[in-house]
Amino acid sequence: MDTTKKIALVAHDDKKHDLLEWAKFNKALLIQHELYATGTTGKLLEQELGVEIHKLQSGPLGGDQQIGAKVSEGDIDLLIFFWDPLTSQPHDSDVRALLRIAVVWNVPIACNRASADFMISSPLLSDTYQRFLPDYHGYTQRMDDGHDDHQEQETLIV
Repeated sequence: MDTTKKIALVAHDDKKHDLLEWAKFNKALLIQHELYATGTTGKLLEQELGVEIHKLQSGPLGGDQQIGAKVSEGDIDLLIFFWDPLTSQPHDSDVRALLRIAVVWNVPIACNRASADFMISSPLLSDTYQRFLPDYHGYTQRMDDGHDDHQEQETLIV
């Protein structure tokens, strides 16, 4: 990772206010980086911070999946996702998929203000960092080796 990080900012409706307050408090640090956000959150952050945000679709319309795709392509370095554990979300499967893919690709995740505070105050934020990327070569090669995908997946899940 370069010294300028690509940070994804996501918040459920009941957590948008918390994320906006947190972002305003940390504006000086955040504006040094490239910021991405899902739809409404991105618009609100642009107004609050006065900087351009790369806005994707709203979460329920595919924004969580778009961020997940960017994570898997190596285009997101940090994920700050203020999600609401007390409210059922219509796109809950997308939320779980986003969190899962961030873990798969070893992307740091902050899910609340405390973890976001620790993450943003880390000296690693403004320094280069060599993130460990898991080696999925064996997993991706299984199709080339003639293995039955279904059988291989069962083995991996167990």
